[in-house]
Amino acid sequence: MRARLALPIALVAAVSVAATACGSSGKDATDPAKGTPKTASAAADYNPVPYERIKDGGTYTTAGTFDDQGNPFNVNATLTAARIWAWYNADAITYSPTGEVQYNPDYYSDVKVSVEGGRQTVTLTINEKAAFNDGTPIDWTAIEATWKANNGSDKGYDASSTDGYDQITSVHEGADAKQAVIEFKGVNAAWTTLFTTFLHPKAATVANFNKAYVKKAHPEWGAGPYTVGKWDTHSGGITFVRNPKWWGKKGKLDKRVYVNLESTAAVNAFKNGQLDYTSAVDAESLKQVKGLKGTEIRSGGSPFEYSLHFNTKSANLSDKAVRKAIQQSIDRSQIAKIQFQGLDHKEPLPGSAILYSFQKGYRDNVAAVLKHSPDEAKKTLDAAGWKPGGDGIRAKDGKRLQVGYTILGDDPLDKAVAGAFTAMLKPVGVELVIKKADPADFSEVLSERRFDLFLSGNRSMDPFGARYLCDFYCSDRDSNITGSGTPALDEEIRATADIADLDEQIAAANEVERKALQQYAFLPLFSGPSTYSVKKGLANVGATIFHSPLPETIGWEK
Repeated sequence: MRARLALPIALVAAVSVAATACGSSGKDATDPAKGTPKTASAAADYNPVPYERIKDGGTYTTAGTFDDQGNPFNVNATLTAARIWAWYNADAITYSPTGEVQYNPDYYSDVKVSVEGGRQTVTLTINEKAAFNDGTPIDWTAIEATWKANNGSDKGYDASSTDGYDQITSVHEGADAKQAVIEFKGVNAAWTTLFTTFLHPKAATVANFNKAYVKKAHPEWGAGPYTVGKWDTHSGGITFVRNPKWWGKKGKLDKRVYVNLESTAAVNAFKNGQLDYTSAVDAESLKQVKGLKGTEIRSGGSPFEYSLHFNTKSANLSDKAVRKAIQQSIDRSQIAKIQFQGLDHKEPLPGSAILYSFQKGYRDNVAAVLKHSPDEAKKTLDAAGWKPGGDGIRAKDGKRLQVGYTILGDDPLDKAVAGAFTAMLKPVGVELVIKKADPADFSEVLSERRFDLFLSGNRSMDPFGARYLCDFYCSDRDSNITGSGTPALDEEIRATADIADLDEQIAAANEVERKALQQYAFLPLFSGPSTYSVKKGLANVGATIFHSPLPETIGWEK
């Protein structure tokens, strides 16, 4: 589940990527001729400290708020929802920074995986003490409920991703109620992503799955070292406190506090000592937080990627030739320069939605199907019958080639990128119209496709990128906000999920992604490292790549 978030995360609506002077790790990663790293940084920087060396007590405060949709399994949830969820619900499976699987014995006391006759069986033995906060035992029915809500068999569920869940043929009771036996129709090498957390059976009805967590928390259906202490629906602030019903190692913090602040306000609050941690979202904010007494910069590899989404259902973008011409016109390296302006950071242009350049099996699929060439873009539009008018803007059948670009809020960096897109498209005969939307309308803008072009991102929370091919490119997926794809392509995409060997699956997914990118509806633009300013002594917080430190391990060094 909480792996790559299928719903894109807006640059200003959720988490911003920042860059700093830290480049790619290792001298060998740089191409001397161009001065650009061959791969993105895979370094982690989060002050890992063992549980025993963390103080008992204290408060940890950051910017953040409860999302409109708080159920991270729901297609309308964002990264914010997943992060809030993890503080008062199960964190049963996590990953190391480089992606190794870590089982949490407080939830899964034993895990067995077997394959017989080409079919995989996973047996999860659940901790005897594990129970939801309302007293309901956590047993095989929670695993079953999570599977049923996400396997796609009931179209009433607004599930983020059915991949993997739809390969399960049954979930049933094992030796007793505390054992869940999960049977697959084939072999799923990335099965751990399906049950990193799980739903209370009461939360897994269609009505509750879709609506119960909308602007609302349900601590009674949660479990873990912390629970909701206070949620201010007016300010958006949330405080988590130790959960008296927790059976495992107690949380080190007295309180975990989220304060609802925009990025600029968060930087000021950090400077004033009101926050313990903040993202450095651009050169200006990094300059403001760098060198502050009692703080340090933590920067490392980024499992984020930001891409341009094309709404294939909008009037002019329904023409594939127009989409292709726009992509041929965009100088991605120039967009990256704007994003990292004032920073000594360089990275290779991203070439895939599913893997990062520091991962095994990565291929630059974008470069294989697309080259930046405004001259070729003009030829593409000429061939499709779009003729330049007196002002240079093209038209066809009396329809002007006008395309909207939606931005959320008034972020200067977003405006600068919008200006660059406008300047790139005008010479080839495309008029870009900048449209503004309120950051609070983020979910509606995407789910209702109220955009032509939209820049947004995704964060991977596990290393199994090939698993998410369908979320990006399948024509029948709500998470594919571009609306692109074909039934034939869907079939090829889904066939990759049945490949048991991970290396073979990645190779096949790369081949299919190249075909999917030729829909010209999705264009990866940049990543950038994850950069944060943190109060010294804060443990297990920072640039973690695929790692999600358990809530009870976060706190202040002794």
